[in-house]
This record gives sequence, structure tokens and C-alpha cells, in this order.
Amino acid sequence: MQDLYRKIYKDPRFHDLESKRRRFSWTLATLTLFTYYTFVLIVAFKPQLFAATLSESTVITWGIPLGIIVIVISFILTGIYVYRANREFDVIAREIIDSFSTDKTDN
Repeated sequence: MQDLYRKIYKDPRFHDLESKRRRFSWTLATLTLFTYYTFVLIVAFKPQLFAATLSESTVITWGIPLGIIVIVISFILTGIYVYRANREFDVIAREIIDSFSTDKTDN
């Protein structure tokens, strides 16, 4: 098994896959953190923006729907990652593993 891991690690396709996956996950993580911290910073330094009501006939403030939007954005970005991981990253990983697994049966 260790031999299989070493072969996979030496394969340039593996490093390309890891590079793509890392860039993509950091991009989505950055977007999530930007959204979250923007919300928190507005609450901390300009709370009156979120304290304003949606309309004069309601007591619901802008903070509630915008807080829900922050949560929804996190779910959407997670879904985007899962979709791409299942459609692209997992397929490439399986191809790499299978290419070395077939080598093992040839011996």
C-alpha cells in the first residue's frame, strides 16, 4: 500500500489536482470569510445601518434578512464546492488511483 501512495504522490497529475483543489477551496473560503466579516464589521461600527426597519409598517430590521443572506451565501458556496469536487476533483482522483491500481494487477 505504501508503494501505491508513493507512486501516486510522484504523479504530476496528483500535484495538479491538489493545486486546483487548494486554489478553489481557498477562493471559496475567502469569499465566505469576506461575507461574514463584512457583516460583523458593519454590526460593530455602523449598527444603525442594520437597525433601520425594512419599511414603516414592519418592525423587522435590515439586519435580519442580511444575516440570513450571509448564511445562505455560505450554503451556496459549500454547494458549489461539493458540486465541483464530485464532478471534477473526485473523477480525476479516481483516474489517478485506477491508473496505478491496474499496474499492480499486471505484476
